[in-house]
Amino acid sequence: MRFTTSLPVEVLKMAYDSVVSHKFRSFLTILGIVVGILTAVVVASILVGMRQSIVAMFEEYGTNNVYLFHLSTGFGPSNRDERNRKALTIEDANAIVAQSSAVNDIASVAINIGSWGTGFDDNLIYENKNYRWAKTDGVSPNYDGVANVTLKEGRWFTEMDNYERRNVLVLGVNAVDALFDGKSDEAIGKVVRMNGDTWEIIGVVEKRKAGFFGENEEDEKVFMPFRTARKVAPTRDAMLLIAQAKPGRLNDAVEDIESILRVRREVKTGEPNNFDVKTADSFMEQFDGMIAGIGAAAIAISCLGLLVGGIGVMNIMLVSVTERTKEIGIRKAIGATRGAIVFQFLSEAMALTLLGGLIGIVLSLGISNLILLLLPSLPAKVELWMIVLSLGVSIGIGLIFGVLPARKAANLDPIECLRYE
Repeated sequence: MRFTTSLPVEVLKMAYDSVVSHKFRSFLTILGIVVGILTAVVVASILVGMRQSIVAMFEEYGTNNVYLFHLSTGFGPSNRDERNRKALTIEDANAIVAQSSAVNDIASVAINIGSWGTGFDDNLIYENKNYRWAKTDGVSPNYDGVANVTLKEGRWFTEMDNYERRNVLVLGVNAVDALFDGKSDEAIGKVVRMNGDTWEIIGVVEKRKAGFFGENEEDEKVFMPFRTARKVAPTRDAMLLIAQAKPGRLNDAVEDIESILRVRREVKTGEPNNFDVKTADSFMEQFDGMIAGIGAAAIAISCLGLLVGGIGVMNIMLVSVTERTKEIGIRKAIGATRGAIVFQFLSEAMALTLLGGLIGIVLSLGISNLILLLLPSLPAKVELWMIVLSLGVSIGIGLIFGVLPARKAANLDPIECLRYE
């Protein structure tokens, strides 16, 4: 009898029978593969979900915006050497609008005027309730258009509100939840106390759909007119400028802004900017750089698990070759070629690692869904490319670590095999 075209099917069936007949041993062998695939897929799903959340958040705020600040912004701590930088000013904003043909509008933001050391107490009090977690910003009247703010109730600030420095507020949803039990319509026209003074609520901001870990900083905000903020917190000079570029001219706007600010802030040729210019794309590049480190750590852990699993597969296949020495001799005696023997043992090794990959993927899907169920604010999404790549890596591990046992089996002498006890 000689092996013919049915050989691959027969060999695959034999490989399957070998794996199934030693269930417990097979499971212990592929445990490292399961851990490696599980770690890689779960971490990748969380990182991909987080990235998609941030992309959606920037799209909601506006992808055509340029964010300007005197300190470095984005992910990670600021540079200590930046502390002596002077803040941006209204005059800088006016100069950008006047001199750049690529900038459509620019909004000014006096950020976090109630932060430590400013002397402004932004604890909101209404009747017997208070809101202690306000992030109070003073914003120019055009901020809503530049930052794509949508109002749920009431109105936004007018130029007159800003010019007369009126004590009027627009609240985020968290403040409304704390003070008015989430009833936005009841908040309009109400008077609250803050910093020892009275303030009228004129608007409520609609909750953003996108957010990082389910949270959006705007939900915690309390907005007041820009000039009002300068009046009540004169020591808080930090200012964020948000420039809105004209359609299709974002890069031109960035170049214009850098040139204008370098001249105004007396930055010499060859010296780095003493201010920060960011777009949605640059924020994403910074975030991608940050998660690259997390991804590298996850890959290292995954590779360690896969290496342990691969060594386990090679070891168990070498044991299998020894156990089945007589079987190999019989197969060679009835016509099995060396290639057929190699194919058989490689198939068994790949079947083992493929099984480990499948178990790892199933567990990853279960864990990702469990994370979404228990922590809806923590995005975790297993995508098709993760599954395909995991299966490919699993099969590759079996192929690589199954070569030595397969070659050993193929090189055995059939006569010596038949004598083996």
